[in-house]
Amino acid sequence: MGKEITLKAIDGHEFTVYQAPAQGERKGGLILIQEIFGVTAHIRELCDHFASLGYETMAPAIFDRYQKNFSTGYTPEDMQAAVKMAGTSGIETPMLDIQATADELKTRGPVAITGFCYGGSLTWVAAARVEGLACAVGFYGRLIPEHLDLQPLCPVMLHFGSRDKSIPMDGVRATAEAHPAVKVHIYQADHGFWSDRPANHDDNAIALSHERMLAFLDQHMRD
Repeated sequence: MGKEITLKAIDGHEFTVYQAPAQGERKGGLILIQEIFGVTAHIRELCDHFASLGYETMAPAIFDRYQKNFSTGYTPEDMQAAVKMAGTSGIETPMLDIQATADELKTRGPVAITGFCYGGSLTWVAAARVEGLACAVGFYGRLIPEHLDLQPLCPVMLHFGSRDKSIPMDGVRATAEAHPAVKVHIYQADHGFWSDRPANHDDNAIALSHERMLAFLDQHMRD
């Protein structure tokens, strides 16, 4: 459904974006931020899914600054490479590429952001750093509890799994307490419950969080 385009950040860096055009009535733009594995087939499928619901969806290749077309599978070796790449990328520099993506989308209407795993953490940071976002929806961002000093500029909804060993529930509770305006939802699920990895994928958690996310987007992208 989608295609690859090139955008340029304010510092001159050019990066690839997977763009899925909205189907039917356009409801707005959605930035979808990758997991640590890159803009994989799974991420492109998610973009196509949200596009089918009326959201022009763009997934910027955050790792293009360090390695073009970085995309891995889920073997232990792949995981090691992905973790290393995410560590190199960090959480601040990607804001340049996310801002450029938001600037492109907002020429055509309101813009929201969502992200998974590493992308969930970037979504939290973007809510406080990126201008022009109508709302943000983050999924199991491990670094969120480490950045509770950030103050979102837009409404935020966060989703976590109670069985997620990488994000202790103490951190999730601290997030909710530090930001009472943020909608925090917890599911009986593992980390990566939207993933296509069979061990992590959870249909029940996906269905409920999907419903909540769409209602949240509908509310704040119409305001």
